[in-house]
Amino acid sequence: MNKAQLVEAIADKVGGRQAAADAVDAVLDAIVRAVVTGDRVSVTGFGSFEKVERPARYARNPQTGERVRVKKTSVPRFRAGQGFKDLVSGAKKLPRGGEVAVKKAPKGSLSGGAAATARTTTKKAAAKKATTAKAAAAKKTTAKQAAAKKTAAKKATAKKAPAKKATAKKAPSKRTSARKSAAKRTTSK
Repeated sequence: MNKAQLVEAIADKVGGRQAAADAVDAVLDAIVRAVVTGDRVSVTGFGSFEKVERPARYARNPQTGERVRVKKTSVPRFRAGQGFKDLVSGAKKLPRGGEVAVKKAPKGSLSGGAAATARTTTKKAAAKKATTAKAAAAKKTTAKQAAAKKTAAKKATAKKAPAKKATAKKAPSKRTSARKSAAKRTTSK
């Protein structure tokens, strides 16, 4: 089914072909604009649209087998809702022509206007602050662990240093070892 066929399919329910075309355009435009800005669009029973970041990677050219670098990119992703999955798999039967296949969202679950935007902005800001606080705590912990390792390394070096000096005093000088080897040569002759 393409866009024109979709408009024809809903034209009777909306009240005309032009109204259906406007409705389809408005819905698709709203979904695209929200996903481009990074918001997630969820339609209860149908699915959700979201923006996903793909990191840079290496891929192979299937014709030549050559290794190719692929840049970091953002792509849209659609995940089907449970109701949609059940209808497609056959777990639930598709309702007759007059009934709606995707159930409507419960009352109060749909919010609109500036209040909803303000709530999502506040939630994002709170999540960002929490993430920043966790990162700062992790840095402090890492710094403390590094300082503890340095202190332990200094203590271990300080304990080992006198032992090295003591062994250095016990070692014979080069002159003494040279005399002993000369004495061994003369006795062996």
